[in-house]
Amino acid sequence: MKVSGFTFVRNAIKYDYPVVESITSILPICDEFIVAVGSSDDGTRELVSGIASNKIQIIDTIWDETLRKDGQVLALETDKALAAVSPESTWAFYLQADEVVHEKYLPGIKTAMEKWEMYPEIEGLVFRYAHFWGSYEYVGDSRKWYRNEVRVIRNDPQIHSYLDAQGFRKNGEKLKVAPVEATIYHYGWVKPPENQQAKQENFHRYWHSDRWIKNKVTKDSRFDYTGIDSLVPFSETHPAVMKEHLGRQNWEFHYLPSHTHSSLKNRILHWIEKKTGWRIGEYRNYRLLNK
Repeated sequence: MKVSGFTFVRNAIKYDYPVVESITSILPICDEFIVAVGSSDDGTRELVSGIASNKIQIIDTIWDETLRKDGQVLALETDKALAAVSPESTWAFYLQADEVVHEKYLPGIKTAMEKWEMYPEIEGLVFRYAHFWGSYEYVGDSRKWYRNEVRVIRNDPQIHSYLDAQGFRKNGEKLKVAPVEATIYHYGWVKPPENQQAKQENFHRYWHSDRWIKNKVTKDSRFDYTGIDSLVPFSETHPAVMKEHLGRQNWEFHYLPSHTHSSLKNRILHWIEKKTGWRIGEYRNYRLLNK
């Protein structure tokens, strides 16, 4: 069984993406790792090429700046990396540049790949998610966060990135997947407020028009982390590869539950979910097979 990792990235330094930590977190169980590096102005390519591993293969890409709807350019860049995966690989392990896997999960992920290798009807593996917000001490637990997503896919040329690269489709259909007992740590909402604000102003360009951005995106020098609905303390350990990144936190964030921003409807639905585990109306970007 051969496994390929793949991702895409652009301006990782400017927007404080832990892309090196992301790549190296799963490198031990990958035979190769494809990185589509978009044209950057901050040394991102040098950052990635500096990873001390002969498994890394860099593809230089140019982002299509005319694609300004639904994050389509992100799916396109994902597919560029996916297309370069070795045809000999059984599985392709996808991580976005702000997603990291804890080393404690690697043996179980590899075991799951080996288990499902001979079941062609299983087209991917679905992971749990922990979405960090404001600091490395809190994770989001409201309905605004997706709880699970596909990150390992079978190496099949009919499978492509979907919409804004959150998930995948095969010939336009949801993938048939099996669960894996592992969590993806999503750090996209934990970075210096200045970097977070710059990232928001930049990334809205790939979803919306200039007019929309002008009317909807607050112009400020620092991102306001207080506008969140619900968080819970994170009491576990972070991946070892994140140690240096965590040590660079130079801002403070204090969560006050009394300042929660949420409608009455969402508070009721949130209460039901906490009591029963059932998320009413939850959207699943995959088809879970029970075997």
